Amino acid sequence: MHGFGRMAFAGACLVAAAGTAMAETYSIEGAGSASLTGIVPQTLAQYTAKNGIDLQVVLGQTLTKSALKTAAKQLDLAVVPPPAFAAMKKGVGPYAGQAEQAKKLSENVRSLFGFPGGTFHTIVWADAGIESWEDIKGKRVYIGPPAGAAGAQIVNMIKVASGYEEGKDYEGVKAPWGAAQQSFQDGQFDAYVAAAAVGQQSLNELSLQREIRILGIPKDIVESEAWTTYLEDYAVDTADIPAGVYSGQANGNEDLQTAVTTMMVATNTDLPEEAAYTITKAYWDNLDEMKAGNALLRSINASRPFAGVNAPLHPGALRYYREAGIEVPERLVAQ
Repeated sequence: MHGFGRMAFAGACLVAAAGTAMAETYSIEGAGSASLTGIVPQTLAQYTAKNGIDLQVVLGQTLTKSALKTAAKQLDLAVVPPPAFAAMKKGVGPYAGQAEQAKKLSENVRSLFGFPGGTFHTIVWADAGIESWEDIKGKRVYIGPPAGAAGAQIVNMIKVASGYEEGKDYEGVKAPWGAAQQSFQDGQFDAYVAAAAVGQQSLNELSLQREIRILGIPKDIVESEAWTTYLEDYAVDTADIPAGVYSGQANGNEDLQTAVTTMMVATNTDLPEEAAYTITKAYWDNLDEMKAGNALLRSINASRPFAGVNAPLHPGALRYYREAGIEVPERLVAQ
């Protein structure tokens, strides 16, 4: 190699090394790799890397624990269910055993943005004679795992949609998420409320084995004050299940509306402002490209960036929203 070539090569190596050295590394935890709680941080990491931030994503975590680790500044960022943060602030639920510590640590939590978690699909077999919410009276309905916020979200969605109360008008069945679909196939309950990304492969496979029907929330209910109150009280949002998503769906020609759990990417007060700004900007600036690359992300509604978010915004995220001209609710501005 000629002298000039050697100098150019050495210079390029120095620039690359400098760029690597300048990259900031932060840890972030999520849940299942096939759910949005895992897909969002994995996808986001591809874009923050282009802006000098290396997100080290760890999946398969219990998000209530990830939330507490973030609050304790043992973890940089996490996907946090808003009900978990609400419980931390009160020192109840999964934090009851360390109530005072949890309440104190909750003061450290800051949010960046919200996104939908699992969309509730209320599934019945098409030949089971259940065509509306009224038809679940006296039936066995899967309402989520034994612990966590999902059970209350599902039970109250059913109450708003039908007027029925669990334990009185129908029998609620609780079981781990992972066992629920097989239990439905085995006939252990008549209606299966799955929390999944719209178009998730496991639900499509279910619909191909035997024709299904999905119960949507009637339009008049979605437009009611009762539905609005439900969304606010249980940290959920309204979601669409478009026509044609599932191949073996008896009412697959209908656009349906239902509820979706909400999640937020949260951090703590130790995250530098510039890092919070860069991560937030990378997410929103590249959201359309993310959605084009993965159909499971299409339920993310850019017009509702704070749906379900109940932790104060990090100053870096707040700066991004104000620069972008996005109105921020006063409740999310840290005092």
